[in-house]
Amino acid sequence: MSPAAGSALRVLILITSLTSTSGYAIEKRAPVRTPVVGSYSFQGCYTESTTGRALSGASFYDYVGMTLEICAANCAAFTYFGVEYGGECYCGNSLNAGSIPASLADCSFTCPGNPDEYCGAGNRLELYRAGPPPTGTTTETVTPTSASTTTSAPPVSTDFPAGWTNQGCWVDGVSGRILGNQQPDSATMTLQSCSNICSNLGYNIAGMEYGQQCFCDNFIYNGGVKAANEAECNMPCAGDPAQSCGAGGRMTIYSNGTPQVFQPPGPQTSGLPTGWVYKGCLEDNIPSNENPNEPLLTFPYKIWDNLNNTPVSCIAQCQKFGFNAAGLEYGSQCFCGDVENINVASAPGVSSNPADTQYYTRSRTPLIVPDARCEAACTGDRQHLCGSGNLLTYYSFEGPTPLYQWDFPTGAAAGRYEFLIGGLNVPLMTAQNVNGKVTFVEKYGSGEPNGTGSYELDLSQTGSMAAAWRTMRGLQTDVFCSAGLILPDRAGRQLTIGGWAGESNFGIRLYWPDGSDGVPGVNGWIEDRGNLMLQVPRWYPSALIMTNGSILVIGGEIGSNDAQQPTLELLPATGVPDASTISGYSNTTKYLDFLQRTHPFNLYPFITVVPSGIFIAYYNEARILDEVTFETKKILPNMPGSVNDPKAGRTYQLEGAMVTLPQYAPYTANMEVLVCGGSTEGAAQAIDNCVSTAPEDPEPVWTIERMPSRRVLPCMAGLPDGTYVILNGGHHGVAGFGLATSPNGNAVIYDPSKPKHQRMSIMANTTIARMYHSEAIVMLDGRVLVTGSDPTGDYSNPPNNYPEEHRVEVFVPPYLTSGLPRPTFTITNKDWAYNQDITFTVGSPIAAANFKVTLLGAVVSTHGNAMGQRTLVPAVSCTGTTCTVTAPNNAHTAPPGWFMMFVLDGPTPSVGQYVRIGGDPAGLGNWPNLPAFQLPGV
Repeated sequence: MSPAAGSALRVLILITSLTSTSGYAIEKRAPVRTPVVGSYSFQGCYTESTTGRALSGASFYDYVGMTLEICAANCAAFTYFGVEYGGECYCGNSLNAGSIPASLADCSFTCPGNPDEYCGAGNRLELYRAGPPPTGTTTETVTPTSASTTTSAPPVSTDFPAGWTNQGCWVDGVSGRILGNQQPDSATMTLQSCSNICSNLGYNIAGMEYGQQCFCDNFIYNGGVKAANEAECNMPCAGDPAQSCGAGGRMTIYSNGTPQVFQPPGPQTSGLPTGWVYKGCLEDNIPSNENPNEPLLTFPYKIWDNLNNTPVSCIAQCQKFGFNAAGLEYGSQCFCGDVENINVASAPGVSSNPADTQYYTRSRTPLIVPDARCEAACTGDRQHLCGSGNLLTYYSFEGPTPLYQWDFPTGAAAGRYEFLIGGLNVPLMTAQNVNGKVTFVEKYGSGEPNGTGSYELDLSQTGSMAAAWRTMRGLQTDVFCSAGLILPDRAGRQLTIGGWAGESNFGIRLYWPDGSDGVPGVNGWIEDRGNLMLQVPRWYPSALIMTNGSILVIGGEIGSNDAQQPTLELLPATGVPDASTISGYSNTTKYLDFLQRTHPFNLYPFITVVPSGIFIAYYNEARILDEVTFETKKILPNMPGSVNDPKAGRTYQLEGAMVTLPQYAPYTANMEVLVCGGSTEGAAQAIDNCVSTAPEDPEPVWTIERMPSRRVLPCMAGLPDGTYVILNGGHHGVAGFGLATSPNGNAVIYDPSKPKHQRMSIMANTTIARMYHSEAIVMLDGRVLVTGSDPTGDYSNPPNNYPEEHRVEVFVPPYLTSGLPRPTFTITNKDWAYNQDITFTVGSPIAAANFKVTLLGAVVSTHGNAMGQRTLVPAVSCTGTTCTVTAPNNAHTAPPGWFMMFVLDGPTPSVGQYVRIGGDPAGLGNWPNLPAFQLPGV
């Protein structure tokens, strides 16, 4: 193997890697077809398979030095090799289904390492097979186009197809081929044989050139005109010297009817979607600074590579997902991005090793070049041009209303991150309980060496590690990837459900919060494995409090990386006592076929109460379940995914996050949900948008809103002012140990009071990587607690990985950095019935225009799933400093439970206080009635 070949082999990559379908191809410099390369012989220009790659044995790329010889050397163990896009080499022992011969003219890109050779094109392989050059006729082989090399052709009719007539001698090649679909050359070519070949292929026009060449199409392109003299078509047909089959640059044409002629293609400048304009021919695939063999796409999302590519269809897809730039390349490819991507590449790294490149930058800015260099006709509209090799026909949106508008606050208006305290574990689950303290729950038995699985943080004591942290005990099974809730009982007990493996999958654990600021508690977790367990095993389940106060547990897997658990169940158990079951009750689980069908990308489904039942979002689907029978009442349209992958998902393992948007008294508007981030299967491209809808609208529609950056593993927290903070996660990857890369350190505020597409503000950044198993929750003081990152699951912190992150931060929203005084309030009645008027007092009068009360549901957060999240804005009025707030109207607006109450003066919130709304209708305060548990009562 040559040194060059060896170098190429060393860049073997997966086809799904970051830049494996982008590449270098230089302009043609009078190349010729190469009939023999080593022991391989040329077979022709072939399409890719209809089901994937035509050759799937091995692949590598070299966009700088690729030659046919390099590809052949690296495919020496295979029967076939083919070169595509100039710089991509594929190997295989057979052609996969659907790969068929294409016109030699389609394979038009030269090899970057040898401009005298052809190296395929977009979706076209320069194909070679081990053995001598083909002889005879097969459907699998074609030969090089030249006047001196021919092959036999299969017998065809000696008559013309019905209705076909002579259209005369035409000029070819002045502005490009006038007929685009070349057939194999033939030593027996006649006017009749070519006409029949084209007719049998479904074309209406046949053209003969150079005596043995046959071209087919349905239109004449590139401004084809008749020759000045019919005698210019004077080359005898190879199969019948008495006939004339064109000449050099001349084509004898027969057709079924009068052919329609299209002028030479140009960039489409009219008939575009409203607001879009043609900007020029723009360079693509500029090498990166970090690795010259990593060319970077100008517009980062490749949408398709097909035979129906047009500027209008490409632009429409880009605009649908909020992108203001569209580029078309190689005739068949569509790319979406932002105009700003010309200056700043969107190219996250794909390695989880922080020493490797985490974000690529370009070695120079792509330039606009003369229009004439974008010369490839669009595969779906040959009247217009769609780029060329490494060149984009570029369009941008310049309408009066931008497709999106992000704010860029600075200074105090951007908020800030602050270090809070060093931690003792990497919490997989965090919650601020009704005692004001925060529980940090992690893997028990598989977590920190000698760890207990849980610790409690006293936020009033963060100046002292010893005083701030309390070690909690009592866990008997592993809570790794369980569900959690704050119960509506009088004590506000915290519940965890499910777990990692074995009996942990059935685990039910309770903690009764005790202690207060500066006063350590003594309670720990209580678990009774022999007497209190789920009916079925669950890993990665979700949970909520229903309107009747019962606990709904749904989904997950039956064990660690095992089969789907496509059921739901209720707690307390609703069956009859049955000593033969693990739970001690008869099985009353409900089978959910949609969870079975969408496994494994539906774990930790998003669930919330809506007036008509229970809304559930899983993978890329959503529906409403009846809250009594759990039958499906309504199926929503699928959630839009990524601009280039409609199957992109939003729940674990393609992990995004969901919140409910604010509900305002009198609660007559349909509630909305917001889902942000996620990823794609296989390519693991993090999603850069949020989608929202009102599930109970008669015809729900998902609105797509661009985020400022890609984000997988996000966390979202509702804030007291009715906004939401989006933070944590990575720019690339999926959930799991070592599967996400390129940390996203930027916080974003989403403000639903603003018009859609104008709701996001780019806030402060952290320097700490917050990846898998990071969490974020709002606290009573209005700050956002930011914790964790568990990229490897290995607490020894192996080298070449992001660390297991123990440091605890807070994100301080701008309402606390403005310098404005915070309001205060006093309330004695903290146990509210629905629709009850509650009196409280404020420290000083607040102008009515600035006065507001918000209620935030108590949250247990894990894997970005904030179970219990809800934002309510109740009716409130004041006379002086005495105020009245009206509790939410019913359990469908506010399911029974604990809520953080805040008083706001404009954007500035008070310190919150916990109140309970709706009581404990299911009597959870008397559950479980077992000796191991203390019960707060109802």
